[in-house]
Amino acid sequence: MPSIIVMGAQWGDEGKGKATDQLGDRIDFCVRYSGGNNAGHTLVVNGEKYAMHLLPSGMLNPNAIPVIANGVVIDLAVLFGEIDALTERGVDCSTLQVSANAHVIAPYHTTIDKVSERFLGKRRIGTTGRGIGPTYSDKINRMGIRVQDLFDPEILRAKVEASLEQKNQILVKIYNRRAMEADDVIEALTAYTDRLRPMVTDTTRLLNDGLDEGKVVLFEGAQAHHLDVDHGTYPYVTSSNPTAGGACTGTGVGPTRIDRVVGIAKAYTTRVGEGPFPSELHDDDGERLRQAGGEFGVTTGRPRRCGWFDALVVESAATANAFTDVFLTKLDILSGWDRIPVCVAYDVNGVRHDRMPMTQAEFAAATPIYEEVDGWHEDISGCREFADLPVKAQDYVKRLEELIGTRISGIGVGPGREQSVMVHDLL
Repeated sequence: MPSIIVMGAQWGDEGKGKATDQLGDRIDFCVRYSGGNNAGHTLVVNGEKYAMHLLPSGMLNPNAIPVIANGVVIDLAVLFGEIDALTERGVDCSTLQVSANAHVIAPYHTTIDKVSERFLGKRRIGTTGRGIGPTYSDKINRMGIRVQDLFDPEILRAKVEASLEQKNQILVKIYNRRAMEADDVIEALTAYTDRLRPMVTDTTRLLNDGLDEGKVVLFEGAQAHHLDVDHGTYPYVTSSNPTAGGACTGTGVGPTRIDRVVGIAKAYTTRVGEGPFPSELHDDDGERLRQAGGEFGVTTGRPRRCGWFDALVVESAATANAFTDVFLTKLDILSGWDRIPVCVAYDVNGVRHDRMPMTQAEFAAATPIYEEVDGWHEDISGCREFADLPVKAQDYVKRLEELIGTRISGIGVGPGREQSVMVHDLL
């Protein structure tokens, strides 16, 4: 049976949760492999809206075992806050499995994240302030705290005290903040250990054993390709690898075991935070997209920057991640435009680029070159077959497919679980 990676093809917020949910009860494991609670996934099931930041979207699938793998960084208060909120709504969270090797966000990580971002001023990155970057920094610096450390008091104290020797110097001498006490940090980190202990396991072994048994494993990425620390629009990126390759390192499942890579892309483009965005709109069309699409961050509430579909952005992601399929979301939001521009190339200082430029400076200077496609005015939210879509909507999808070089296998036509047009089976 297949293993499938579902990941964002733009700058996040593409609707990965909805695409994950489309696979329904055919999934045996749903795995978060990167990021932390800087992500935000919204699902609408039977008219009810669920917003999750750290838990896999598969939590709503009673047949799938949800897994938080080693590549994720975990804020324990957020984790159990989400669990409690879902439990109150009747969702069974008892099958959640958490990697012993996942890193934990400590109070000093969130504090440093917030004060350092303010300190940057105009040079800010646009971080969510959730402590994600500092936690990954400690991981790479080999001074991070892992889930397994929470159950060894000596190791935990030694790591916290060693970290605070450095962190307090930064907080006090650079940011003029009060020093943090080791006992307070340890108390916060161990507040949930009794509840966490039954969930902790070797998720690498769990997933590989599942694949050996013919189980279906879905790897759910947070953020998106162009926020990847290696392949994204650096430095305006996240601190992890939400790419397809990151699913392998973030779980311990080898690349030869991956069968499908599904890229999720909106029918237009959005971005939250700082960074270049060639097709961004600063006019009435941009505001219309924002309001019609409800483009406000699930995690931060910040209004998303909106623009027309950028084929170069998605084609670049498709190439680097070897997409087998693309799921196009929010096509219904484009109903009502007479003409819909699509970015098909860039002008960079008088030179045409038909692929994303190599350098940061070139991309920041890129001006979109648009091709206009006929729009449609019909309400498509009730469409369930490709043939049900207006011909001009079909033509729009086919043109995007040509430009990105990957087949579009699914189309979102509304926020509800059932509001999808499936062209090809993702399994």
